[in-house]
Amino acid sequence: MTRPQRLTHVDETGAARMVDVSAKAVTTRTATASGRVLVSGEVISLLRGEGAPKGDAIAVARLAGIMAAKRTSDLIPLCHPLPISAVTVHLSVADASIEVEATVRTTGRTGVEMEALTAVVGSGLTIIDMVKAVDKGASIADVRLLEKSGGKSGNWCRTDG
Repeated sequence: MTRPQRLTHVDETGAARMVDVSAKAVTTRTATASGRVLVSGEVISLLRGEGAPKGDAIAVARLAGIMAAKRTSDLIPLCHPLPISAVTVHLSVADASIEVEATVRTTGRTGVEMEALTAVVGSGLTIIDMVKAVDKGASIADVRLLEKSGGKSGNWCRTDG
């Protein structure tokens, strides 16, 4: 008989808690997340041409995403600080958005899903900061985990597009 699923960050009394991962095996764990920054056509033209008023928005956003992944446990209260082995952040300018994809890798006792998601959001917020003088309506959309690997639960891949 299988036990029903429960929220792991809530104890039997309903109180929030940090999960004890000390008994988990150390394995290589990877997660990839994505999102989009919706911007005006004027921003797209600037990014494809002379650049945003504050400078190279794509390069700055890439670095911000890497930094955000490394600081996830400072931002999300119940996340464990992890030894990040690698972070890659790819940004591409599409017709109405900047597409962001981040992959994070560690060798540790817990996964890096939150670090990958935080990298996407950090990159997206930086794009907004870099272009807000031109487009005050820029927004982040569709932030989601695409896949994860490693650990006891194994591999997972989004199947709904």
